[in-house]
Formats: sequence, structure tokens, C-alpha cells
Amino acid sequence: MEAFFLSMGEKPFRAQQILKWIHHQGVDDFDQMTNVSKVLRERLSECAEIRPPEIVSQHDSSDGTRKWAIRVTGGSLVETVLIPDGERGTLCVSSQVGCSLDCSFCSTGKQGFQRDLTAAEIIGQVWLAIKSFDGFPSTNKRIVTNVVMMGMGEPLLNFDNVVAAMNIMLDDFGYGISKRRVTLSTSGVVPALDRLAEVAEVSLAISLHAPNDTLRNELVPINKRYPIAKLLASCENYWSKQSDTHRVTTVEYTLIAGVNDCVEQAKELAVLLKDFPCKINLIPFNPFSLSDYRRPSKNAVDRFWKILNAAGFVTTIRSTRGDDIDAACGQLVGQVADRTKRSERHRANYTQTQVLNVR
Repeated sequence: MEAFFLSMGEKPFRAQQILKWIHHQGVDDFDQMTNVSKVLRERLSECAEIRPPEIVSQHDSSDGTRKWAIRVTGGSLVETVLIPDGERGTLCVSSQVGCSLDCSFCSTGKQGFQRDLTAAEIIGQVWLAIKSFDGFPSTNKRIVTNVVMMGMGEPLLNFDNVVAAMNIMLDDFGYGISKRRVTLSTSGVVPALDRLAEVAEVSLAISLHAPNDTLRNELVPINKRYPIAKLLASCENYWSKQSDTHRVTTVEYTLIAGVNDCVEQAKELAVLLKDFPCKINLIPFNPFSLSDYRRPSKNAVDRFWKILNAAGFVTTIRSTRGDDIDAACGQLVGQVADRTKRSERHRANYTQTQVLNVR
């Protein structure tokens, strides 16, 4: 931004002024930037624009969760979800149009993959979410207190754009969110995670979902390339490079009935993680079309939690939020011009399975 203004013959401080108007005030009209000269405002209107992504639809859940479908360049839709909880508001932000990883329990992966989102399209989701509540930081109404890169897509496969967007979330001229309140969630792209340790200091969550490589290979196919031991070692390396070495990784574990929710698997998970600094977040599976997986019973979830808790782990059970508008974890479905043809294969396979079940 400073380089842009220098190219116009202006002073570098103009960058700070414009950033504050955009990210502190939510202004997208140069004419409203009253501490900028009229001449410069006219020049900016001629050569630049502030263009947020387009909201196609907005749905509000009975529990207060809000989901937006956002159109990005090329016409595809991605989804963004805000989950309010008292004074806390967590925004789940998408990083890709679709996802290339095809985890078996996630509806996004069933759509295939089109492209990475730009840094502008990623940070634009934060801008739109706050704008929809008229709650920009300058008003002291912090609608978005936490951001999680856990929407559509694998963030580490869109490394440069995700890091650039997170930097704006953290920056004082952006949204000034604490590094503890910006979280990157990954399925385990180990080389990119190792690289992240050199350039970022955000919170880290990993999508584990299985206590051994055999099962995780089925649920999270990227595990065949980067198995659990390598992933955990990469997480430890990440924290060893941070200024605050006392922070821990959040381990996300989606509980699927009859797949990974039995007593033996809970005990195996406790053994696997016994020397790994972490807290565990159990996520009861949220059903969606094209999947025969089932949500586990409350008894199964509680039993799994008790075993981990007794083993000394800080373990939480994620409340299902926004499932009445398909905004719960694993349910995000945009509109993807699938380059991989995976969505067609999943629909065909699912239809064939349903027919066989009926027979």
C-alpha cells in the first residue's frame, strides 16, 4: 500500500490512513475519507476501488449462528460462518473454493476443488461479517473476536494468501486481533506447516480424527503422505519456533458412530497423545447429503470424553451450532466449478450405494 502511494507521488503515511478507513471504519467509498484531501480522493476514485466480495445469501440459525454465501471472482460461492457465544464471536473463514483433500466426513471435500481464494477474498470475509453487524472496531463493538481458518478449503495449500490475510487480521492497521485468537486449522500439510513456523505466530489446530494411521488414511487421505508421527513432530517444531512456547496445539477429533468413537479408540488416542502438548476438541459428526456416516449417541460422546479426561487431557465437546442452516462443522457447501470432477464421482457413487441399499 505504501508502494502504491509512493507511485502516485504521495507520502507513505497515506497507506495508514486508507487502511484505517477500510478496516477500522468499514468504509468502501473514498469520498467518505474526510482526512484525505479532496484532490487525492478524486485521484483514488479514478484509479482504484474498494470492492468487498458479494453476499449472495445470509441465513440466521435459531441459536444465533449466521452463515453467508459469498460470490467470488469467477462466479463460485464460498461460505463463511459467525458463531456468537456471549461476548465472544468466532468467525470461520474459507481459504479455497472447494477443497482438494477429500476428507471422508466433510461435505466441502465432496464438491471437488476450483481454486485458491486471494488474500483480498479471505480478508473480505472478515470485513463483510463485521460490516453486517455495523460493528467495526472503532465502535468498540467487537462482533468478531476470534477468527479460525477452518471454513472451506485447506489453508496451508493456499499458503501465501492465507498468511497475508492473517497478517491483516493481526495488524494494528487491520483488525488488531490477538495472535492467540487467530487459529489456523490444518489436515496436516507438513512441509507448509514447517514453513509456517518461520513466518507466523498464530494458534494451531490439527484435524486428527483417528488414533492410528490405518484409520486416518481412510478418513483423512493426506495422512498417507504425512502420517501422524510426522504431523505431531511438525506441530512441536512449530511451537518451538514461537516466542510463547507454553501454548499448545488443539487436536480436533470428529466422532463418527461406529467408526472412531469406541472405548478402545479413546484409550489408543490417550496413549498416542500422552507426550504431546495439546488440548482435545471432540466434535460429534454433523450429517450431510452424500454421506452415510452417523452422529454418535450422547452416551458414546460422554464415554469418549471421560476416558480422555481421566487420562489428564483438557478435553471439550464442541456444541453443535448452526446445523439447522447447514453451518455446523463439516457441513459447509458452496457452489464450486469443480475442476477435479470429484463431485460427479461422489454423487454417482452415493446414488449407486443408495440403490443397492434399497435392493
